[in-house]
Amino acid sequence: MSARVAIVGRPNVGKSTLFNRLVGKRLALVDDTPGVTRDRREGAAQLFDLEFTAIDTAGLEEADEGALSSRMRAQTEAAVAGAGVVLFVIDARLGLTPADREFARALRAGPTPVVLVANKAEGRAGEGGLYEAFELGLGEPVAISAEHGEGMADLFEALQPFVDAANARAAEPGPEDDDAQGPLKLAIVGRPNAGKSTLINTLLKEERLVTGPEAGITRDSIAVEWEWRGRSVRLIDTAGLRKRAKVTEKLEKLAAADTRRAIDFAEVVVLLLDATLGLEGQDLRIADQVLEEGRALIVALNKWDVAENQSHLFNGVRKALDEGLAQVKGVPLLALSGQTGKGLDALLDAAFVQREAWSRRVSTSALNRWFETATDRNPPPSPGGKRVKLRYITQARNRPPTFVVFGNRVDELPESYRRYLVNQLRADLDLQGVPIRLTFRGSRNPFGER
Repeated sequence: MSARVAIVGRPNVGKSTLFNRLVGKRLALVDDTPGVTRDRREGAAQLFDLEFTAIDTAGLEEADEGALSSRMRAQTEAAVAGAGVVLFVIDARLGLTPADREFARALRAGPTPVVLVANKAEGRAGEGGLYEAFELGLGEPVAISAEHGEGMADLFEALQPFVDAANARAAEPGPEDDDAQGPLKLAIVGRPNAGKSTLINTLLKEERLVTGPEAGITRDSIAVEWEWRGRSVRLIDTAGLRKRAKVTEKLEKLAAADTRRAIDFAEVVVLLLDATLGLEGQDLRIADQVLEEGRALIVALNKWDVAENQSHLFNGVRKALDEGLAQVKGVPLLALSGQTGKGLDALLDAAFVQREAWSRRVSTSALNRWFETATDRNPPPSPGGKRVKLRYITQARNRPPTFVVFGNRVDELPESYRRYLVNQLRADLDLQGVPIRLTFRGSRNPFGER
């Protein structure tokens, strides 16, 4: 459920005009017949990259108990109670009225955060109302013209922290995927005979899965519920993935497709390598597929107990991963033995750490402090001598961490600068080894350059 933003204020201050601008269309008026709900109109709204549900409400006005206007006010108050943030709209040209002051007192006393919006502030006529607005005790007013679209960037800046916070609360995992309580969905993938089933049997301390020297014994993705140090884990063993050209049997094709579905449903994927064979091109292709699906990745060198030239092997694989998976820096590389159990606790520790990073949501304030520092340290280039201005960054989602940068002329930003921001996000916000999605959106505000 998206954040809910209630737009309230006296009649005729421009609430519906603002509502229509936020939802991007003029919604039909509700019937005026008494007894019909007249105050609530909801719509999917977007302000630059902020997405939320806007609620238009009837004008707040004093009314006798039981009158239609009284019932409308009650409905408006209910909308405020159910909102994540309130836009309290006043008329900057008319200035404050006793009703504005009364409603401001009521809003200050309530638990819902309030953004004060001074509408009709274009030109000199609204200056007096802007100064008066400070008397309401709701902070600095955001000066806008809903009719002409002025001040939308300032409204975005004021509204963003509250919408992000409400969206974050709404996006908190439920019982089925709660990071603290839900099972870690851990898939083990790799080429045939890398030792995936043996590793899981060792973790479980039982011969749960059939193993043997023959490649391709596992055909289906097998999920096993398990507990490690009091934490739930759903282990998923998968069929070995060979090069597509070598997959000829129908059953093996189905098994490969099943493995890819297992990757889709996993949170963390362990790519298991046979240390006696080293890293091959097919391993990098599997790793790339995992990252393209947006899953956290760990690479593990299995059969480490029988590997030769261990230091040389480890450093060689590390270098090859850094070069072959340049889009995701710092993918964890571990050495272990599924046969003896050496290194398996470190593998589970790393898996929980990677899930936490993959699920992380950075607060808007911390994110934009980081953004200001990163862009000051290395300002965006100026293609053709024209400045690219980056204004804000917001985290659109997690699992994997997904960010949106809002600015002007972003389509001219070189790929090298996008990589710079991704690398800084990874290094400064402790997102090593997980895929990061970063997109750019240009301004749709005609006054954004002024």
